Amino acid sequence: MTLPPFHLAFPVDDLAAARRFYGGLLGCAEGRSADHWVDFDLHGHQIVAHLAPDAVRARASNPVDGEDVPVPHFGLVLAMADWKALADRLRSAGTKFVIEPTVRFEGQPGEQATMFLLDPAGNALEFKAMADPAKLFAKN
Repeated sequence: MTLPPFHLAFPVDDLAAARRFYGGLLGCAEGRSADHWVDFDLHGHQIVAHLAPDAVRARASNPVDGEDVPVPHFGLVLAMADWKALADRLRSAGTKFVIEPTVRFEGQPGEQATMFLLDPAGNALEFKAMADPAKLFAKN
């Protein structure tokens, strides 16, 4: 199935830090930009960091499988090999995780590897990989 690219605009308080995080650490190619925003290619999806220091705020969390999951958050569902490679790259870079790379819902239809981290502006990102990708939307 071919999915249309998703678009997400989000606030940051430092475009240079956003470029280092999204472009450098995560390896997102940079697209168009201006003085107050920059596009990134996140695996074919367009994410846009907008300079909006007043919009960067404290985050909430909700309990999920024994962890405090940051809300709001965004991210990707990767293939397991890609997820493992990203987890290794982030660990090697000394990334501080909100939720360390782990497996949740073990043995259930929604079993997944997941990790959460914050960008320099405090935006939460989740990267996950399904044990069985066909069960991304499966109910228990």
